[in-house]
Amino acid sequence: NLRRESPEEWLVIAKQDGMCCEERDGKRVYLGAMSWNDKKLIRPIRGVYRVTERTIEADGQILLTPIVEAEVYWTTLSCAPSQIVNLYRDHATSEQFHSELKTDLNLERLPSGKFATNDLVLCAGLFAYNLLRAIGQISLQAPDAPVKTKVTRRRVRTVIENLIWLASRLVQHARETKLRFGRHSPWFPTFRRIYMALSG
Repeated sequence: NLRRESPEEWLVIAKQDGMCCEERDGKRVYLGAMSWNDKKLIRPIRGVYRVTERTIEADGQILLTPIVEAEVYWTTLSCAPSQIVNLYRDHATSEQFHSELKTDLNLERLPSGKFATNDLVLCAGLFAYNLLRAIGQISLQAPDAPVKTKVTRRRVRTVIENLIWLASRLVQHARETKLRFGRHSPWFPTFRRIYMALSG
């Protein structure tokens, strides 16, 4: 987000006006905000900055010259600088959700030229997306899923492949209709737990 300024210039500004926090030995983080005026702007715009100065690496290696990193956010929000930095960091997560909605649910191109039809399709897609996200979050609440790595959320495509496309047979017996799963189905305990959570 830097324009023509170098990180060192932002470090000078941050040392003058910013709030300093030493996260560890050799790592200082400056956080602050300033008003930016330009001839092309109708009114001043707010710039929030987070400048990191490292003189010692995390492993203890002392640096000859400090490493300076600057993050600058131009915003109209009036929140605290720390809150604005956190909001902009969540921007990438929001983009991932949009990507899942478009690619995993195949809603990148809406089917009709009529607005009302596309509105209905998008509402149905959002309902399905929210339901799949809820299923994915419930699947993380217990360690019964056969996965190797611990994650904080599951992609919609992963939920569809592991839990919606779970192999089963529809069996009718004694005037009852049942789903039968394989004896060694690895995702069945997770499926059963989610089914009990959503049906109860």
